[in-house]
Amino acid sequence: MLIPSIDLLGGRIVQLVQGERLKLAFDDFDYWIDRFSKYPIVQLIDLDAAMRQGDNRQLIEMFASRLPCQVGGGLRTAADGRALLDAGARRVIYGSSLFGASGVNKEFAAGLRKELGEDSLVFSVDTKAGRVAVKGWKDSVDLTPEEAITWLEDYCSAFLYTHVDTEGTMSGFPIDVAAILRSTTAKQLIVAGGIKEKAEVDALDAMGVDAVAGMAVYSGAMEA
Repeated sequence: MLIPSIDLLGGRIVQLVQGERLKLAFDDFDYWIDRFSKYPIVQLIDLDAAMRQGDNRQLIEMFASRLPCQVGGGLRTAADGRALLDAGARRVIYGSSLFGASGVNKEFAAGLRKELGEDSLVFSVDTKAGRVAVKGWKDSVDLTPEEAITWLEDYCSAFLYTHVDTEGTMSGFPIDVAAILRSTTAKQLIVAGGIKEKAEVDALDAMGVDAVAGMAVYSGAMEA
């Protein structure tokens, strides 16, 4: 399944290369809402909140009220997730807040499950150079994605894995990584980072892996 991505930064829809360099920006929100309305789920990420430099809360609420969204970016407490669910989000995505200096914060994950329900939770495990990346991909934790997913398996309904090294590059997602992660968890697995064409989405789908695409959709390389 293809999951289109809406990344918000500074009040616009953007696409960044490897989470840093701005490549594309749009503010024609109605156009993209119409384009994405046929999808069962759309991924909505507040990059300003993820980078701890403000937020796009009004836009998040507008998109979540008009599209079926899983929403993430800078969620730190159960109350943050509850507010987004109350605003219309179908699921909420937690990432950096799941990790600390000692590794996975299982107590926090368990608290989220208790407060929000497993079905509402997507846990984001992003990697840069093979280690889990946090805080807008600026810092890292000494964990592999397989280790992180194994620790968090019991607390969420889905995992979102972003391969930061290829994010925004349209150079292709590493299929071997998807195969390893698929064998690591029984939960829904969603991957992102470099996806460039529909054939790639189809290959991942055949493995039981869903795909998030951004740059390929917004650049016109992939029809959505």
